[in-house]
Amino acid sequence: MPTRSRNVSSVALRLPQRAEVWLFDCGEGTQHQFLRSDFKASQIRRIFVTHMHGDHIFGLMGLLASCGLAGNPQQRIDIYGPPKLHDYLQACRRYSQTHFSYPLKVHTVQPGLVYEDKDFTVHCSQLEHRVPAFGYRVTERDRPGRFDVKRAQAMGIPSGPLYGQLKRGEVVTLPDGRRISGTTLCGPDLPGRSLAYCTDTIFCDSAVALAQGVDVLIHEATFAHQDADMAYQRLHSTSTMAAQVALMAQAKALIMTHFSPRYAPGNPIQLEDLLAEAQAIFPNTRMARDFYTYDIERQEPAALEAV
Repeated sequence: MPTRSRNVSSVALRLPQRAEVWLFDCGEGTQHQFLRSDFKASQIRRIFVTHMHGDHIFGLMGLLASCGLAGNPQQRIDIYGPPKLHDYLQACRRYSQTHFSYPLKVHTVQPGLVYEDKDFTVHCSQLEHRVPAFGYRVTERDRPGRFDVKRAQAMGIPSGPLYGQLKRGEVVTLPDGRRISGTTLCGPDLPGRSLAYCTDTIFCDSAVALAQGVDVLIHEATFAHQDADMAYQRLHSTSTMAAQVALMAQAKALIMTHFSPRYAPGNPIQLEDLLAEAQAIFPNTRMARDFYTYDIERQEPAALEAV
């Protein structure tokens, strides 16, 4: 539930090269949070819903309705989620008499590939919660390495469209008959970035598999370690469970979120204690807060040197 200092679940993934925003869950008040941020709701292209509990979907209908009132033509929004999500949205539209001025498509997900294009793939896995719940993994495709312009010039390759073909790794024929492969003029491929989003769930092997090797894992940590009994009863994770998933998946960073409001002033356990518990297992752990931003930087491939 929301508190005075924290809203419920919604994470925005910004894709700057495409001026797009992908949203993960849409709890109550999400559109208000957008108004307080530098995001634009008009840039939302895809929304991935983990499960049908209210703290993850109660903001969805309001956000979609507002997108339709923006006054500008809106591109299609694709929504991905568990069974009954389509029925829920249809009922909301019918009883509120809401009509969208833009195309909307709802996709019912199953474990496996959910979406792909030339730049990204999105996979999902079923987690362990009281209702069907899914975690999502976004993986950016590898990109060709840097093009060696100076070397191309030294080889007498004329600049222009040929450089674009060579950058893409294609084989081109020069005016003098030489055939040049772009792979010989490009450095190692730049590995794509990746993230996994796992909430709500108790510790499970499918979360570990989904998050294998990701740059950042966003994982729920509803309870402190000493409240593990409640975690097992309600099929939520503790701070130490989230850290164990990150450790076993060999993730590069962990961001914990979805904290119980019980850890408020007056409780002997505070959120800082949950952070310390997780960092004892997985040091590169951060704690999410409203409007927290994390940049996933592209990792440069290691240079090969003669020894």
